[in-house]
Amino acid sequence: MKISQQEVENIAHLARLDVDDDLKETLAGQLSDILDYIDALKDVNVDGVIPASGAAFMNNVLREDRREPSPGPDVTLVNAPERDQDFYMVPRVVK
Repeated sequence: MKISQQEVENIAHLARLDVDDDLKETLAGQLSDILDYIDALKDVNVDGVIPASGAAFMNNVLREDRREPSPGPDVTLVNAPERDQDFYMVPRVVK
């Protein structure tokens, strides 16, 4: 699959990257090579191949979901750098 320089410019714009004109041609060729390789993978015969283990084949072990009483502000705020009664104090980020 051939990638044009215009498509490289569009991708760079979406990624908020500033790409030099001479680099666009190189990137277009490299991206084209990558897409050609991926396109070739769809023709590989995988009959009889056992799937590799991975996250998709794992069983997630979860604890039982049960309600418990809150430990309260004395426990939850014990390591707070600053607090005002039962609340965390954080630096102002919006003026």
